[in-house]
Amino acid sequence: MPTEYQILLAFLLDLALGDPRWFPHPVRIIGRLALFLESRARYLPVSKRRAGAFTALTVVGATAMTTYALVMMSETLHPWAGEVVAIFLIYAGIATRDLLAHSASVLRSLESGDLVEARRAAGLMCGRDTENLDEEGVARATVESVAENLVDGVTAPLFFAFLAGPVGIMAYKAVSTLDSTFGYKDERYREFGWVSARLDDVAAFIPSRLTAVLVPVAAALVRLSPLRSLEIFLRDRRKHPSPNAGQTEAAFAGALGVRLGGLNYYQGVASHKPTLGDPVAPLDARRIGEANRLMLTAAVLALILFGAVRVAVVTYG
Repeated sequence: MPTEYQILLAFLLDLALGDPRWFPHPVRIIGRLALFLESRARYLPVSKRRAGAFTALTVVGATAMTTYALVMMSETLHPWAGEVVAIFLIYAGIATRDLLAHSASVLRSLESGDLVEARRAAGLMCGRDTENLDEEGVARATVESVAENLVDGVTAPLFFAFLAGPVGIMAYKAVSTLDSTFGYKDERYREFGWVSARLDDVAAFIPSRLTAVLVPVAAALVRLSPLRSLEIFLRDRRKHPSPNAGQTEAAFAGALGVRLGGLNYYQGVASHKPTLGDPVAPLDARRIGEANRLMLTAAVLALILFGAVRVAVVTYG
């Protein structure tokens, strides 16, 4: 079965099932491997940055080789077994359904007036402190998470799946997991996690920009503001401290007509981020629903675009 069909089936499977919590998800296994290697690498007679580099490269390499071996071994048993394993691994690397479900949970809580539950649900999506957020703060945290995770959880995995099949998507998920595990600027991980953070920046560089360009198109399809999305994307995308997150967050801010960024707290420490967008519309629960529609539409557009490019390259390249 051509890779593009495997990816389409995996994408539909994710929309239908999401991430079953009872199943030993490959990303969780990658995370455990990273922590296991960290505990050993810190005793190496090298600098923290080199120990972190060793850990990161080992995790990515082991993930890629294990994925390749699983697919090849399955194919030796039966061609269809190889297909099933390949589709499963691609499906496991996509998180569209989970992203929609988490943000919809915040939306339902806000609509029912349960701000405490909305704060808790928002806290599952982002790393900031959410205990004292008002409705606007919860909505902003959720919209920002949807915009950023559109790349991390959906379009970047699709990009690498179309580029290199199951091996590509699992290698990217290893990079993303390393950043989530070690990519902090605190005392423990500032040096050890430096390579993990840089790998993630490099891996998501192209997907984040392709996705941001698709957001205005998606905005037109869901009757938001495509021109303002493009305008704010071009104006504010470089303001964000992350070289990649600012791309889609700026495009989302323009499409929704809201202002993102500003003051956040992380473990009680204040963090002031530049603002993206203009406050044309109120930043409330309704914006979460709009952000979800925008995210899903952009994800489908990315699937179509990346698939069309792959077919063209395979056919005419």
